[in-house]
Amino acid sequence: MSARGGKKKATKLSRSARAGVIFPVGRMMRYLRTGTHKYRIGMGAPVYMAAVIEYLAAEILELAGNAARDNKKGRITPRHIKLAVANDEELNQLLRGVTISNGGVLPRIHPELLSKKRGSRVKVDTQVTVPEKRAERSKSTKKPSIKKGKGKPGRKPRSTENDKEAVPNSTAEDGPGDGFTILSAKSLFLGQKLSLTESELSKIGTIKVEGIINPTNAEMDLKEGVGNALEKAGGREFLDGVKELRKAQGPLEVASVAVGQANGMAARFIIHCNVPQWGSEKCEEQLEKTVKNCLSAAEEKKLKSVAFPSLPAGRNGFPKQTAAQLILKAISNHFVSSTTSSLKNIYFVLFDSESIGIYLQEMAKLDAK
Repeated sequence: MSARGGKKKATKLSRSARAGVIFPVGRMMRYLRTGTHKYRIGMGAPVYMAAVIEYLAAEILELAGNAARDNKKGRITPRHIKLAVANDEELNQLLRGVTISNGGVLPRIHPELLSKKRGSRVKVDTQVTVPEKRAERSKSTKKPSIKKGKGKPGRKPRSTENDKEAVPNSTAEDGPGDGFTILSAKSLFLGQKLSLTESELSKIGTIKVEGIINPTNAEMDLKEGVGNALEKAGGREFLDGVKELRKAQGPLEVASVAVGQANGMAARFIIHCNVPQWGSEKCEEQLEKTVKNCLSAAEEKKLKSVAFPSLPAGRNGFPKQTAAQLILKAISNHFVSSTTSSLKNIYFVLFDSESIGIYLQEMAKLDAK
């Protein structure tokens, strides 16, 4: 047997196989040479470029697959890729100048559009009620001529009292008020209505609910976020009430709440809650406990509506996706475990498009379950 016959031919490996990537390294090198022919290109540049693009493609496909599964679809469409990129903070920043064909847009309705519609409804109501008053006046002028109609005037004040009582109830059912746009709604276990609402942070004090949740720290600080907006809306009286509440109940423990008066605002009460820090011990369980304590405090005051801003503020560092999952899970479990509740409407008030997209996605998951 000759020496040449004993040697085995070495199999040729591509540059992609040697680098351990799927994307073609040779093609990346060719693109780099055609696009940057003025510069010297190292041998590791196409390998690094192929690895980065492969990682981005895998990340986007994973998130798009999750979006397709949430929408009960078996095939990924450009719409799912658009939602995947928009709901991820890093990918959204990287691809903010990229237009995805047939991807659509993120769900967003400008608050001014809804306020105009509500204004037109109010005008229609006033136009309908004016003839009723005129009819009552005409009937009152005909009283002396009609002797047998004594029973009819007695019915009129009853109808007017019922109308007065129906006005606040109708305003409560109409929604949170001007400047607040309801993007999505879902019915919970006991019939409560969970609504996803978009607005501006400065308008949180004008929302027409009975209770507002204020995410804060142990000292009930009002310097940032929702607390600062509530202080501007309530003024000096609200700030004095918070100081008295701080003296009475002392520093709040993690996940505990304190209920105070909402002086100078449309709401009746402000529920202050100490939100846990991300990364602390059992922070996820503490966040769920915080939400349940807020709902229990609202039920103790027999409130019918409550507004939840995004609980984990920026200083707490909670990831928005994780926070949305935990908060929605805690609210759903609370009403499943309880037999009765005074709460009828729960509003999630969000202020940025990223949070809105995340909460819409998580609420769709609850519908799927």
